[in-house]
Amino acid sequence: MKIVFTGGATGGHFYPHIAVAEQIRAIARERHLISPKLYYIAPTAFDQEALFENEIEFLACPAGKWRRYFSLQNFTDVFVTAGGLITALGHLFRVYPDLVFSKGGYASVPVALAARVLGIPVMIHESDAKPGRANLMAANFAFRIAVAFESAVPFFPPKVHSKIARTGIPIRSAIARPETEGAKQELSLDVDVPTVLVLGGSSGAQHINEVVLSALPDLLQTANIIHQTGKEHFKSVEGAAKVILEKSPSAFRYHPFPYLNTLSMRRSAGAADLIVSRAGMTTVAEIALWKKPSILIPIPENISHDQRVNAYAYARTGAGIVLEEGNLTPHVLVSEVRRILGDAPLRQTMAEKSALFANPDAAKIIAEEIVAIGLSHESQTPAEPTA
Repeated sequence: MKIVFTGGATGGHFYPHIAVAEQIRAIARERHLISPKLYYIAPTAFDQEALFENEIEFLACPAGKWRRYFSLQNFTDVFVTAGGLITALGHLFRVYPDLVFSKGGYASVPVALAARVLGIPVMIHESDAKPGRANLMAANFAFRIAVAFESAVPFFPPKVHSKIARTGIPIRSAIARPETEGAKQELSLDVDVPTVLVLGGSSGAQHINEVVLSALPDLLQTANIIHQTGKEHFKSVEGAAKVILEKSPSAFRYHPFPYLNTLSMRRSAGAADLIVSRAGMTTVAEIALWKKPSILIPIPENISHDQRVNAYAYARTGAGIVLEEGNLTPHVLVSEVRRILGDAPLRQTMAEKSALFANPDAAKIIAEEIVAIGLSHESQTPAEPTA
């Protein structure tokens, strides 16, 4: 059995593939199936280490973006996508997989279209409350459609509604389990105060970093701050923090990191009493599985349409609150952090609501369907084309 993963260019698109791949291999072991061959086709490998650890072969394929604002690149990227389609056809013809699993995003378009041309089954997963254009396109020929929100269903054509199932968002097994035992001690946190984990997404968020830095003297009077700054911003944030906290007696409570790997993220999540985060849906799903109260700061809608919709859909469950980036000031951030940390019943309610949102079996459910479709397609394929 051969499975191709494709989609996106962010951690929110990439890491659900890893979660599903883990479960596909687990199912193969449980059922004593021949070990499946897994491939990831996208413009970049994103996380080469994760691909290597999960025995997923990377195949490069260009893809052009379609921006929501006027740009000459919208014109030139049409040709990039056309080139990507030719490349994807070559990859899929050579590999001839039993199924293509797409997370959407611009990077998925050439691969999904190539699978359509070659008659290879396509399964898509939509993490957002409002589906993206790539998945809406692929839905017209998808064999199965998995969604995280029931509210996403009406956006798809009525003719495909029978193919849709709400599965939740696949989360890597390691990330799904926070490490609570000794986490505060291992991270050198002050055990006498609560802890706030600040996540700006896989690339960091400059505006959130700036607000956190301005708010640090007040925040550190209340809590430890674990701050994922993003690799590009780490040096500037670390340097600014040293100046800001030079005379602060609470400076030892600030812990900036360029990036939190799997183990560091587990420990940080285990230690956190509150999480301040961007509203990428994979990150939100992780927060929900951790059963942590949260303050979500979505990317502005003129840059990304999905995060704001996702954030409010999640907040309506009572699991978190939303602060619009345009309204985010140091004073507002400090006020909300103190309000939530100072209200134990509110934190408990938010934790309970978040647990109701999460589906810890999402990756397994999707993997089981992929294996079923893959085995069916494999048995119906008389012969594979050879390169």
